[in-house]
Amino acid sequence: MNALDTMRALASQGEVLDVPAGEPIFSSGETGDCMFGVLEGSVELSWNDEGGQEIIQAGDVFGAGALVTPEHRRYGNAKALSDCKVLVMNREKFLFAVQESPMFAIELLGSIDKRLRQLKDCTKFS
Repeated sequence: MNALDTMRALASQGEVLDVPAGEPIFSSGETGDCMFGVLEGSVELSWNDEGGQEIIQAGDVFGAGALVTPEHRRYGNAKALSDCKVLVMNREKFLFAVQESPMFAIELLGSIDKRLRQLKDCTKFS
């Protein structure tokens, strides 16, 4: 089980978005009231005026930062690299998932830690 599996278990009708390639999912500075899981396709996250980039693949989650910071702001941009199916989890369901399934929080932390380690590896100079 991973964070996306838990999101799927809590999903109801209408929470899957079809996002065409090239379309934005969110932009830096916006208020964020949901997180996302990639069911199909890939998403590019970028920040610092495109200075930093990360590719999120099917099976991964992103956007949770805006749910756990006091100002609920997006600090980067997300856009579909290919046609995507994206599962949306609002803040209310996110808090429910954390409270009712503490493993969800651990799975989410594990996912974020893995992504952070991958980003650090790709910024190493040889």
